[in-house]
Amino acid sequence: MKISFDIDCTPAEARSFFGLPDLTPVHDVYVDKMKSMITDGIAPAEFERMMRTWMPGISESFEQWQKLMMSAIPKPPVG
Repeated sequence: MKISFDIDCTPAEARSFFGLPDLTPVHDVYVDKMKSMITDGIAPAEFERMMRTWMPGISESFEQWQKLMMSAIPKPPVG
């Protein structure tokens, strides 16, 4: 025996039914911030902070790569 039924509700009604929190205010703040970044541009400090958050370890890896490249450059003879 197979029984199926369809429930017609909005996403907000479904979240409420399952007891999930309403994140609409958080979403609105996030969307406003993204809009302002698009219209006003991203400040260099904000860009660096985003990159560090999104890709942890990149700056340390870059510094290690830079040290490796600098050590590979032959040093001129002294004297």
